[in-house]
Parts: sequence; C-alpha cells; structure tokens
Amino acid sequence: MIRLLAAGEPLIRWSWIRDHIARHCSDCIPTRSWEHVQLTIIAVAVGFAISLPLAIYAQRHRRFYAPVTFVTGLLYTIPSLALFVLLIPLTGLSTLTAEIGLVSYTLLILIRNIVAGLDGVPADTKEAAEGMGYTRRQLLWRVELPLALPAIIAGLRVATVTTVGLVTVTALIGKGGFGHFILEGLQTFFPTPTIVGSVLSVVLALIADGVLLGAQRTLAPWTSGRVQDLV
Repeated sequence: MIRLLAAGEPLIRWSWIRDHIARHCSDCIPTRSWEHVQLTIIAVAVGFAISLPLAIYAQRHRRFYAPVTFVTGLLYTIPSLALFVLLIPLTGLSTLTAEIGLVSYTLLILIRNIVAGLDGVPADTKEAAEGMGYTRRQLLWRVELPLALPAIIAGLRVATVTTVGLVTVTALIGKGGFGHFILEGLQTFFPTPTIVGSVLSVVLALIADGVLLGAQRTLAPWTSGRVQDLV
C-alpha cells in the first residue's frame, strides 16, 4: 500500500522499527539480517574457493593470467540487474540465481589480489625454502601463501564489502536481505524501511571489514603496521 508522509510527520517511525525487531516473521529485521549475512558469506566463500586454484595456476603459468582476468573482468562489468535477468530463465527466482551473480563479482577482485600476493613473495625467500628441501607444494602452503596472506585478506575485504552492497540488489528477485526494506520503502514512498535497510547494510559492511581486518592482524601480526596500505 502506498502512503505519503503527512506534513510534520517524522522521517523515521520508531514504532515500525520496534515492531519489525520484536516480531519473528519473514519480513522482520532479524530474518532479513540473517538472509543478508548468509548470502554474503556463501558468495564470498564460493568465490574464494574458485579464485584460489585459478589464481595459483595463473600465477604459475603466466600465459593463462590474461584470459582468466579477461573473463572475470567481463563478468564484473555486467550490470547486476542485467545479469539476474539473464539468469532467471535458467535458474528462476531462486537463491542460486542470486549467488551466481554475487559470486561472479568476487572473482576478479580475489584473483588479482591472490596473484599479487604470490608475486610479492621475495625470490630469495623461496630459494632458501627450496634449499631446505621444501617440495613445490610445501613451498606454496608453508611459505608463499602465508606471506601472501595480507594481500589475500585485503582482496577478501574488498570482495566482502562489495558483496554486502550487491546483496541489496537481489531484492528485485525476492532475495535481498536488507534490500527488501529498501525496495519496500521505495515502492510505498515510506522512508523508514529504506533508511533502515540502507543503514543496516552500511553497518554490516563495516562489521565484516572489521572482522577480516582483525583476522589479518591475528594471522599475520607482522603486517599490522602497514595493513591499511593493502586496501
């Protein structure tokens, strides 16, 4: 139902917020918060699982790097709404449709950062490890990836924050988390849901970025002094 603000009516109706926090329903804040978090985690996790082996292979076999970044860059440039429209005939208005689109936008960011991190490992460090008898696999997992961790997590931070914002667009196919409130407010000319959805999206992005930053400082404490330079 479309409603208009009456003269003097506050921009935010706190009673609406209280009602949507207290109740347990499909359109309430706790439910939509979990949906937004779930869509984000799945997209970033799947994107990382795809990107890591591709990036390692491309870094080892440099002639594949340009084709890989070209394809993922092409996916990144497709407008999200257009991509969802293309996917709907194949996968319907489903979580799979949302996740395919969200995952595709993480690939370019993650692959570039993983490759950059691996490229940044000093050659003398790798030579020393090889001199100690490390196999190629041991060198990767015990030396290269740990030293590349700051760049990798920096990529995860950018991909995660980007995904949090893109999840709101999936409200157009019924899977939007906080985007549901933004769309509801725009459709009904009622600003409270739009403001709530927007603010919660920003808060979630900040929390996710802070968690990943904390993870980097824990896993790679030697980089804490220059962590901001990697983003």
